[in-house]
Amino acid sequence: MAMMIGEDEWLVCCGSSDFAKLMVKASPFSSLEAAIGTAREIWFNEVNVTAWLEAFAAHPQIGKSPSPSSINADFARRSEAEQSTAFATTTNSALQELSEWNVIYREKFGFIFIICASGRTHTEMLSELKGRYVNRPIVELEIAAKEQMKITELRIAKLFSDKAKGVSGTESTKPQDRLRIIGGHLNVAAEVKAPKRTRPPITTHVLDVSRGAPAVGVEVHLEVWNGTTSPSLGGGVWSSIGTSATDKDGRSGPLMGLVEALNPGTYRISFNTAKYCPGGFFPYVAIVFEVTESQKLEHFHVPLLLSPFSFTTYRGS
Repeated sequence: MAMMIGEDEWLVCCGSSDFAKLMVKASPFSSLEAAIGTAREIWFNEVNVTAWLEAFAAHPQIGKSPSPSSINADFARRSEAEQSTAFATTTNSALQELSEWNVIYREKFGFIFIICASGRTHTEMLSELKGRYVNRPIVELEIAAKEQMKITELRIAKLFSDKAKGVSGTESTKPQDRLRIIGGHLNVAAEVKAPKRTRPPITTHVLDVSRGAPAVGVEVHLEVWNGTTSPSLGGGVWSSIGTSATDKDGRSGPLMGLVEALNPGTYRISFNTAKYCPGGFFPYVAIVFEVTESQKLEHFHVPLLLSPFSFTTYRGS
């Protein structure tokens, strides 16, 4: 039996008005599979980037109660229902860290972090956010669009199920008392302030002591150790945090986001000295250091003083 669905109901599935209009135009659909197939075609091949951004922006912010009289409220309440389990045990400090990373993400990409978060824990989602932060904007835009489509598919399936049961597709769910959770993306309430730091907590510069001048164009990589033992014992891997290159003053660009607190652990800054100094003794230089729980709010400036046949380092300010 063909199913007719209104534009407002499609807007609850995806916040793009162009998407909703095209889904109405393509209606009715004989099955859920037909609706999802059409939705994918419209989303990836017919609407433009502006429609993608409109859909991203439709997601409510953490901590803001939606208005009960708007389509956005129905959208938000559906989102709350999708994510209430994942956030049921989230601590305030963990939520604050998530909020700070969302500020950083939006400052870089210009749109909110989108993820199909159903079934994922808070830790998994935060890890995904940090991992995607290093992407180029054009790459991240495509990833966000794919995640939005996953969310849309889940909501279309819920809509068809509700229709089959005779339940309104915009029926609201009970608000969560502790947190306002948005399904499919994580964003920050307007009240949350950006971190107090004015620069990333880990920085470096490179000085060419053989010339007495800054070393320009040195590739720099920042990593963190993920393992149950120390790097010297193995049993883990180095995970990339960020990459940059030194400027005319020998200072690297940002190697990580403007987070207020560092995660305690072992970090490594690697320098591609072979490319900067061909024929030198060191093909690369790696500096490993540890951040303890008591140091997580401190700043770590770890410079490299380099010559073709020696190098030194220290903890600066």
